[in-house]
Amino acid sequence: MVQAETLPANGAVSTLIAEQRLTLHNVSWQTYEKLLDAFGEHRAVRFHYDEGVLEFMVPLEAHENPSDVIGAFIRRLVVDSGLDIKSMASTTLRRKALQKGAEPDKCFYIQNESKVRGRVVDLEKDPPPDLVVEVDITHTDIDKNRLYAQFGVPEFWRFNGQSLTIYQLQDGQYEEVEQSLSLPWMDKSLFYEYLNNSKTLGEAQALRQLSAWIASQSTDSD
Repeated sequence: MVQAETLPANGAVSTLIAEQRLTLHNVSWQTYEKLLDAFGEHRAVRFHYDEGVLEFMVPLEAHENPSDVIGAFIRRLVVDSGLDIKSMASTTLRRKALQKGAEPDKCFYIQNESKVRGRVVDLEKDPPPDLVVEVDITHTDIDKNRLYAQFGVPEFWRFNGQSLTIYQLQDGQYEEVEQSLSLPWMDKSLFYEYLNNSKTLGEAQALRQLSAWIASQSTDSD
């Protein structure tokens, strides 16, 4: 029933199948919530819902590996830099008033971590995550920039299997930027070096080298 797409987000033809997707239209909010309840929390499929459009996505290895590698990169940068973080992974984010729901690959509270520390987040009252990450190697029918902008997420990272795009929320819309808001000392060259090291040296060694770089930056600033 679920058909795999093979068109990456950048429009180039890919030999990898990283996600399997099925999109339904004219789905009510009530049906969306019933599906969430029926499938439960421990499931392979992830849902994105945007005003009647519902996408089912099953992530495969070519999706999950970069997702976890990017998540480890963010956590290491935050923790080794002495900041606080609350990791939400693919927690369901939903706002009935907006008719929107999402299960991003990764999402984090960094600047607002203290406001949600130690409890379950309620987006009807709490601020949205400070940083959301999505890996989209195949085509998605959901306009995720619009989706997360309307959630009010300040920073959105998109990775298409080759390149990272960083967006910051400005006047209700995302603008592409080169510098991270949550991690202002991080530039893309560091990310690509870490990504390459993860593939060639292994993920553990890539993290060790990242920690060494963070420590050297701290020493240089003293």
